[in-house]
Amino acid sequence: MACLSPSQLQKFQEDGFLVLEGFLSADECAAMQQRIGEMVADMDVPLHCRTEFSTQQEEQLRAQGSTDYFLSSGDKIRFFFEKGVFDEKGNFLVPPEKSINKIGHALHAHDPVFKSVTHSPKQPHLGGEVSPHQDASFLYTEPLGRVLGMWIALEDATLGNGCLWFIPGSHTSGVSRRMIRAPAGSAPGTSFLGSEPVWDNGLFVPTPVPRGALVLIHGEVVHKSEPNLSEGSRHAYTFHLMEAAGTVWSPENWLQPTAELPFPALYT
Repeated sequence: MACLSPSQLQKFQEDGFLVLEGFLSADECAAMQQRIGEMVADMDVPLHCRTEFSTQQEEQLRAQGSTDYFLSSGDKIRFFFEKGVFDEKGNFLVPPEKSINKIGHALHAHDPVFKSVTHSPKQPHLGGEVSPHQDASFLYTEPLGRVLGMWIALEDATLGNGCLWFIPGSHTSGVSRRMIRAPAGSAPGTSFLGSEPVWDNGLFVPTPVPRGALVLIHGEVVHKSEPNLSEGSRHAYTFHLMEAAGTVWSPENWLQPTAELPFPALYT
């Protein structure tokens, strides 16, 4: 990818996000979508591991933080689901291919189709609501602000199927809440330091993008996506980069590298 132009860099610094169209070709997007379809068709997730994905604090603590399936997913390929897709016994209420919220977190290491695109922790989001949040609340570095989100639309992301929304300039407000890993053996497995502000919905700006577009996301900018109420999907491929020089990955983060799969270096 070419370097950002001065005007693009200025816009990113001012807004906290930037859209770059044409990052992936239509063929590259189609190949990843086809591979995900194959993986979902073959998935075998035990009933007790069928975890609903959420960025809401109480739902996280209940559905994700209390399960090893989520906390130990950093070096594995695992499936996380939309809310309301299971009955009380964990059986699917909808076709499995319509139940997935995201797949993470080690496609970059274990699947050749995704490994060929980049070499960083990533997860395809298959569509669905994500409440207002800052990535730095979940991926914390010292000093703060050294995390960059990469969000790639594998098909058109529109107002109707759940495109991203941002509060431009909110990356200058700091981070008031952090999700941290609880001590081993504790329940739930995560907790929160601080509290999430009540964000003014009137400040959010929608960011529809075409297939193949890359959205750069500052780690502290507030963003969300609305529920996908359309008949179609909204597939996206996401990952995060950390500036390693002079930066410490917090040992309290829920996501931790392992001896078997350390964080790979993009540049050496």
